[in-house]
Amino acid sequence: MKFSMLAIAAAAFASGVEGFAGTPLNNGFIVRNNHSLKMSAAVEVDTKTALATAANEARGLAMDSIAAAHSGHMGLPLGAAEIGATLYGGLLQYNAKDPKWMNRDRFILSAGHGSMFIYSWLNLAGYDLPMEEVKNFRQHHSMTPGHPEFPNSEHNTPGIECTTGPLGQGVANAVGFAASEKMAAATYNTEEHTIFDHHIFALAGDGCFQEGVSAEAATFAAHEKLDNLIVLYDSNEVTLDKMAEYTQSEDILKRYEAYGWEVFDIDGHDLDAVEEAISAAKANNNGKPKFIKCNTIIGKGMEETEGTNAAHGEAGVPYVDNAKKNIGLPVDEKWYVSEGTRDFFSGVQKANDEKYDEWQATYSAWSEANPELAKQLTDAIEDNVMPADEMIKAIPEMASDSEATRVSGYKAIQEISKLVPHYISGSADLHGSCRNYIDGAGNFGAGFDKSYSGKNLYFGIREHAMGSILNGFAYHGIFKASGSTFAVFVDYFRPTIRVASLAELGRVSYILTHDSIGVGEDGPTHQPVETVSGLRVIPNLDVYRPADAEETVAAFVSSVTRKNGPTALVFSRQNLDQNVDMPAMERREGALKGGYVAKKETEDLDIIILATGSEVQHALKAAADLPGARVVSVPCFEAFERQSDEYKESVLPSSCTKRIAMEAGVSGLWYKYASKVVGVDRFGFSAPGDIVMKELGMSPENLSEQIASM
Repeated sequence: MKFSMLAIAAAAFASGVEGFAGTPLNNGFIVRNNHSLKMSAAVEVDTKTALATAANEARGLAMDSIAAAHSGHMGLPLGAAEIGATLYGGLLQYNAKDPKWMNRDRFILSAGHGSMFIYSWLNLAGYDLPMEEVKNFRQHHSMTPGHPEFPNSEHNTPGIECTTGPLGQGVANAVGFAASEKMAAATYNTEEHTIFDHHIFALAGDGCFQEGVSAEAATFAAHEKLDNLIVLYDSNEVTLDKMAEYTQSEDILKRYEAYGWEVFDIDGHDLDAVEEAISAAKANNNGKPKFIKCNTIIGKGMEETEGTNAAHGEAGVPYVDNAKKNIGLPVDEKWYVSEGTRDFFSGVQKANDEKYDEWQATYSAWSEANPELAKQLTDAIEDNVMPADEMIKAIPEMASDSEATRVSGYKAIQEISKLVPHYISGSADLHGSCRNYIDGAGNFGAGFDKSYSGKNLYFGIREHAMGSILNGFAYHGIFKASGSTFAVFVDYFRPTIRVASLAELGRVSYILTHDSIGVGEDGPTHQPVETVSGLRVIPNLDVYRPADAEETVAAFVSSVTRKNGPTALVFSRQNLDQNVDMPAMERREGALKGGYVAKKETEDLDIIILATGSEVQHALKAAADLPGARVVSVPCFEAFERQSDEYKESVLPSSCTKRIAMEAGVSGLWYKYASKVVGVDRFGFSAPGDIVMKELGMSPENLSEQIASM
C-alpha cells in the first residue's frame, strides 16, 4: 500500500511507548490512571503506519479546506489528528453505510470550531460526505458548515450527532447521550439479548472545561455513574487570546477525580497511548465516566504557528504548502488522500460490517422474542405518536375548578406519559413546585431508589446542564424529554434552548412555572416580566402560556406531537378561572392553533380583546358587559402565525382595528396584534400575588378602564 513518507517516522516514534500507569513517555508526559491497568499488545506496525498516514492526510484535508475558505480553525484538526485516526480507524463502533444504526458509538465534537476535524474523518471513514463537500467547507448549502450541525432543514451531514459550537455544551450533551443509552439499555435489553451497549465520546478543549456547563454536567454524570461516557480532552495549553496558563492554573485531573471520574493522562500524538487509554476506558464498566487528558500540540505540523495561540484559527493559511511538505504530503495536489488510506478504511468498514451483522442477528432474535417491546422501540426511534387532533380527544376532560396551570400540567403529564411511552421528564430540584413528576414511572440514576429505567430525572440545581442533557436525550433519538424549573431561571439555560431551536429538536420541551408577577411574595428576583417575551423571540421555539386546564392539555399535546422544534410550556403558580362557557374540546382545538375566539361578540364587532395565560380570565370578565367585544385567547404566538391567512382573518378580522391586549409581562410584542397594550414594563415587588397583580394593573377593572379610554 502507498503511504506518505512521514508515516514510517511517525510509527517509529509511536512505538516508543514503554508502559502505561505512571510511566514517563519519551516527551515527558505522564500516563496516569487511578488504578492498575493490564497492558494490551502494541498496535501492529502496519496498522500503526496506516493510522499515522491517515492522521497526516486528515491534517492535509483540513488545511486545504480552511485555506480555500479563508475561514475556519486549523488548531484542533491538526493537533488531534491521532485521536481521530485511533477512533475512526478501529475503536469507534460505527457503520458508515448505516449512520443511524441505533447501537453505534456516538462521537460529539464539543469543540465545534474544529469542525474540519470531523468532516475529514467522516470522509476518510466512508460516510456519504463526498470530497466535493469537504472542498465546499463553510460555503452556502454545503454539507460542511462552519460548526457541526445536527441534520435539519438546512444541513444533512451523516455522522454528525449534534450541533456544537457554544463551548462546553457538547460535553454536557454527551452526558445526555450517555444517560439516554443507559435508559435504553435498561428499558429494552433482556437477559437473553443485548441490543444497547454502545459508548459516548466527546472531544473537547480548554474552552469547554472553562465554561461552567461542563462542570455541572460532569458532576451529574459521576453521581449517576455513567461509565459509558468517555471525554477526550485536547489539552494543547492554548486558548484564543493567550496561552491557557494566562487564565487557568487548576489541576483538571484532580478536579475530575474529585467529581468521581476515572482519569487518564497521555501523549495525544502517541498512537499506542491513545489506543491503550481508549480501549481501557471502553472495557471498564466500573461506574465511573472516563476523562482522558490528551496532551497535544495545537496546529501540529505547521511549524510557523504550532504550539501557539496563532494556530487556533486560520492564521496558518499562508503556511499550508510548507506544512504539507513537512509532513510528507504532495504540495501540488489539494485534498490528497492516498490509495493506501482508502484501502485501510475499506478494511475498517469490513470489520465494522462483521460487528454490525452480528448485532443485526441479535436484534432480529430479540424482536422475534419481544414483539411488543420491539414495536415500542420502533415507535420511539421513529417518534411515532398519534396526531395532535386525536391525542386531545384521547385525554379525559379536566373538569377543573379554579386551578393553577402547573396543577393542570401535573394532571396532563400523567396522560401524556400513558400515550407516549418514550416520554420522560426531569427537574432542576423543583419537581414539588413545577408538578411535572410522572407517577409510577420510577426515578432515573444510580443508588437510592433510582434505576436506569426510571423516567423521572433529578438534575439537582443545575439548569444549564439540564438544558444540555435534555438536548443530548433528543439528539440520541429514542426518548422525548422535558425538564422543569421556575420561568425566571430559564436564563440559566437559554443557550441550550437556542441550540435546540436551531437544531430543530422536536423531542425536547421545557416546563416553566411561576410565570409572572403572580408569584407574589418571593419578589422581583422570582417574578418574570421579560422572560416569556424573551422566549418568544427565539426562532423556531413554540411558547405556550395556557389560560386554563383545557388549554394546558393542548399545550402538552402540541409539545409531544411537534416534530421540528422545541416547545416551552409556561404555567402559573396561582389559581386561574376556567372558561366553562366554552366546551373543553373547542378550547383544546383552538389552543392547538395558537389562538382562537374564546368569547364571541353578541352584537356587531366593536373591539377585540387579546390575552394569554392568567390574563384571559380578566379579558372574559371585562367583555361580559360589552356585547360588541370579542375575546381572543392567544396561548401560542408561533402556532397562531403558522395558521392559514383565512383562519387568522377569521379570528382577528382586519376590519376591526380597535384592539387591546393584556399580559402580565412586557408589552412590546403585542403591538403586532393590538394598538393598545396593558402590560407590565417594570419589575415587580414583594407582596401577596393578588396585590402585586392589582397594583400593576392586571385586573378586569383596570382593563375595563383602559377599554373605556379608547
